[in-house]
Amino acid sequence: MTLPFLRLTSITKQYRGRGGIRNVSLDVCAGESVVVLGPSGSGKTTMLRVIAGLERPDAGEIWLDGRRVAGPRRIEVPANERRIGLVFQDLALWPHLTVRGNVDFAASSSGLARADRDARIEEILRLCRVDRALVDRYPHQLSGGEQQRVALARALVGSPRLLLLDEPFSGLDRELRGALRAELAALRHHLRLTAVSVTHDPDDAEALGDRRITFS
Repeated sequence: MTLPFLRLTSITKQYRGRGGIRNVSLDVCAGESVVVLGPSGSGKTTMLRVIAGLERPDAGEIWLDGRRVAGPRRIEVPANERRIGLVFQDLALWPHLTVRGNVDFAASSSGLARADRDARIEEILRLCRVDRALVDRYPHQLSGGEQQRVALARALVGSPRLLLLDEPFSGLDRELRGALRAELAALRHHLRLTAVSVTHDPDDAEALGDRRITFS
């Protein structure tokens, strides 16, 4: 029997007994895209943070590619060793770094030689359709859609095994949201990425997910 690429088993993470998630189990196969639908406050972001290794689960286990990476109140494989790309809801671009600086900082942990790293940055900026004219600009000089593309490039430059997306199109107008949604869906298929996305928008779920689950 083939094991799932990502497995959550009875994961609980709560904050002083309130919010968070309780007893969540989820299997995601390699190459599959799962979208988690639910309203604000239903624990979707908490689940992504636990998968990424940014939070310790209070209970349960997380397995990634056949290896246990977290157990009850224990992180067994730190976030920087999980090879997970995460696009935060607020994008969290570093304001003091340029577009290239943001992507290069994420690439610096890849272990690639400088020339190979530069080539990888160029490739991922092209795939994410980041205009070359923007590479020396700072985040505050970019539009919302441009920031979104840079955040995605930063998440992908390290060739992650798993991509996590937290409300990837929040704050964008309807037309731009639709365009970026289609671009991201095409890019995921091109790169054959395993992905978990969270959203409250059924249109996002329809475009990005092979399968969807719902938090209440």
